[in-house]
Amino acid sequence: MKRTIFLIIILAFLAIASGAQEIIKLYPEEIPNSKESETTMEVQSNGMYRNVTVPTLEIYLPEKDKSTGTAVVICPGGGYSVVVYQGEGVLTAKELAKNGVAAFVLKYRLPDETIMVDKTIGPLQDAQQAIKVVRDSADKWDVDPDKIGIMGFSAGGHLASTEATHYKKPLIENSSNTSLRPDFQILIYPVISMQDKLTHADSRKQLLGENPTKEEIDLFSNELQIDENSPPAYLTHAGDDNTVDVDNSIFYFEKLRDNKVLAEIHIYQKGGHGFIFRHKGWMEPLLAWMKDSNWIN
Repeated sequence: MKRTIFLIIILAFLAIASGAQEIIKLYPEEIPNSKESETTMEVQSNGMYRNVTVPTLEIYLPEKDKSTGTAVVICPGGGYSVVVYQGEGVLTAKELAKNGVAAFVLKYRLPDETIMVDKTIGPLQDAQQAIKVVRDSADKWDVDPDKIGIMGFSAGGHLASTEATHYKKPLIENSSNTSLRPDFQILIYPVISMQDKLTHADSRKQLLGENPTKEEIDLFSNELQIDENSPPAYLTHAGDDNTVDVDNSIFYFEKLRDNKVLAEIHIYQKGGHGFIFRHKGWMEPLLAWMKDSNWIN
């Protein structure tokens, strides 16, 4: 009981300090796929989180007169080892809110056998639940339930693209049959594939373990999971990314085109991994795509 009260106080303090309107627990009751553990979350001075045990959504709503009705769930990156929460999550959410988009920063559980029964599905459960929570509460947050997208950076891009291609199989309680399909996907220097020649090795190791089976590798290689019902996509990457090969974005884009799914890709010739911290105007083409696609007006 004391631990729960302490957590609520901490969440409220963080919300006020960051300018968010609210931070909510992702699951109001029991967290699925969890088990008893002594693991505790670590908050680092650089705005990153480790050992996330209680997933949350941090909410940034636009001013009423600027609201477009569009919402985005943001999955920060971090190689499935940390969550780059402040730099990729909160800062992006604030910018989206300025442009009329309701933004929800997802602090998701990182794959960890000490806190999960099955670590391969833990992050995806949280992404599915985030889409469900936003869609179920659309009226509360002045959101159009048909304009809810998902956005991910690096390994968070893998999580976002997993949710965008694995939404048909609910891994959470969904007796209301809420659609778990994002209406669009935004992938920023994403890890897409788990295949040997393409994947980010550390992300794959964290998610699937040291020796994943071919079936596991194929299942979580999201370029292989695209079909004609996959959500429209915006992708951006740097050609000189030495951490996550740009071919992750290129192959995903090609598979989307093959399935006649609307997609747009922007590749910077230079910038490396995490280029958003060096390219101040990186969101301009993204916002232009959102306007051209009628996600924002």
